[in-house]
Amino acid sequence: MGVGMERLPPPVFVMNQHAKVVVADFITEPLDHERRILGDLAEVTALNAFSEDDLIGKIEDADAIMLYHHIAISARTLERLRQCKLIVRCGVGHDNVDHQFARRRGITVANVPDYGTEDVADSAIGMMLALTRGIHYLNSRLRNCQGPWLYTQVQPINRLRGRVFGVVGIGRIGTAAALRAKALGMDAAYYDPYAPQGRDKSLGTRCVETLEELLGQALVVSLHCPLTSETKHLINRLTLARMQPGSFLINTARGGVVDVLAVLDAVTSGDLRGAAIDVLETEPPPDDHPLIAAWRDPNHPAHGRIILNPHSAFYSEEGLLDMRIKGSQNCRRVLLGQKPYNVVN
Repeated sequence: MGVGMERLPPPVFVMNQHAKVVVADFITEPLDHERRILGDLAEVTALNAFSEDDLIGKIEDADAIMLYHHIAISARTLERLRQCKLIVRCGVGHDNVDHQFARRRGITVANVPDYGTEDVADSAIGMMLALTRGIHYLNSRLRNCQGPWLYTQVQPINRLRGRVFGVVGIGRIGTAAALRAKALGMDAAYYDPYAPQGRDKSLGTRCVETLEELLGQALVVSLHCPLTSETKHLINRLTLARMQPGSFLINTARGGVVDVLAVLDAVTSGDLRGAAIDVLETEPPPDDHPLIAAWRDPNHPAHGRIILNPHSAFYSEEGLLDMRIKGSQNCRRVLLGQKPYNVVN
């Protein structure tokens, strides 16, 4: 290097010794992973909140917040935050944070988009197989002493090879699900108006121009899109009517993408042969919700043709660890004055 061009040392960030990182919900003590990553920079506490009101008086002085999916953070909480630099949603969906208001308050919102890619895709394919092969239906009926001990209860079932597996949203998880369906010999096709042209070429899949085109082709429609104003109740009575008679719906995305009452009616009428739903708009749902009541009734078609899971498609021990570690690492970056990863606002 020439004179005067010596490499200067990076600037030293003077850490606030009273920094505070709050884990708002879902993850409770022991916070061993979080403290291993953040303990030299901040006090880390777990609130185990079950509603936004549980945050009152406990979160206002946080420098960073780690949020999962049990609660929402709205403008009324955001406007009380005095020094928060980052809210990291330790998961993919971030519709439970008013991220636009957060930006106006100077608070960055980020997510962890890659923690459960394999796990959610595996769950979607597992649900698909349980429905299309009649596994769930036969198990439910035999357990309740309904019908003969014969395969004929589930007739007709056709081979999956060559049938269309339709993906809505070809992001990380949608891609993983499409590749798994392709490995089963299915014709993987997707609809995603935001995907770059040519992604179908690199994946060896098909891209269709409209949602209606995809719905009309697919034996199975698997949802992998975020919840936005555009995708709210994307699957509703009108779009369900465009699906092939006897087709199947899988939702491992966000609950608000699907109108579950419309799905219940479609299954009841037989227009939709089955549905697997991992996520609901209200979790847990009330016992008197029509979908829950029908699903629990052995005499209702929903009992054998709808699979419900408690927002668990994301889960594996490895995925859970990724959520915690990557969320903590992003908090560390911000506390050290570095740019955060995966900013959504």
